[in-house]
Amino acid sequence: MTVLLAGLCTVDVVQRVDDFPAPGEKVQSLSVDVAAGGPATNAAVTVSALGGSATLWTVLGTHPLADLARADLAAHGVDVVDADPAHTDPPALSAVAVRDRDGERTVVSRNAASVTSAAGAVPRLAAELRDVTAVLVDGHYPDLALAAARWGRDRGVPVVLDAGSWKPVLDELLGLVDIAACSAHFRVPGPSLRERGVPAVITTAGAGPVRWSAGGKTGEVPVPRVAAVDTLGAGDVWHGALAFGVGRSAAAGLPRLIEFANEVAAERVRYAGPRAWFAEVQAKRMGVR
Repeated sequence: MTVLLAGLCTVDVVQRVDDFPAPGEKVQSLSVDVAAGGPATNAAVTVSALGGSATLWTVLGTHPLADLARADLAAHGVDVVDADPAHTDPPALSAVAVRDRDGERTVVSRNAASVTSAAGAVPRLAAELRDVTAVLVDGHYPDLALAAARWGRDRGVPVVLDAGSWKPVLDELLGLVDIAACSAHFRVPGPSLRERGVPAVITTAGAGPVRWSAGGKTGEVPVPRVAAVDTLGAGDVWHGALAFGVGRSAAAGLPRLIEFANEVAAERVRYAGPRAWFAEVQAKRMGVR
């Protein structure tokens, strides 16, 4: 099975620290990692770790920093399709500090807002895809998100939205989405997601229970209690596991798919560093039951 993921790819510089510095203070980090990041990107790595095939549509371009992201994704089994290979600016960058004692993190990031178009080759590339059983979009590249969602809708492939924050493209995109998986801080201007026609809505709340609403029913699924070592990208991993579950075992039902995503995200936060969890999830062969 293949999951198509469309969205942001950043280069993350992650430093682990004893504590976050005060304004004007310098601190010595305990470790440094450089990895590809971003919602759709981390979700793609998760799909690969779980044994699926991940195709990531994003923008990287020709800048030397983009090669760092490409190398990391290639090493972790993600097939990258660059929708704007002639793009010359640096990829989006994130400076991340992770506090050693509890895994909490701070992030300073430059996202893709300055990239105005990124989907010139998307229709042709979409026609070449095979065996896609789920689509995930994060909305960071509007043209890419709409093209991927329309491709899925036209073929009856379920479309999952990683709704971290409101973006103007969502006015159009929500009509193409089957599952909107939202952060607790996500706010919708005007009509609710259900009123906008989204069949299933999920809201995560960090370590709190995950709430869901679909088919006239509502419920919540508890999150496993674990000692968190590093929470960086845990939400993205959760979304990747959900998309994998939807593509592999949609008939399992929404509560079980959420339970599975909770289990995978709980596994991720037990390991320090952006990729240390990858081999552990692979070895455990986690799957939707």
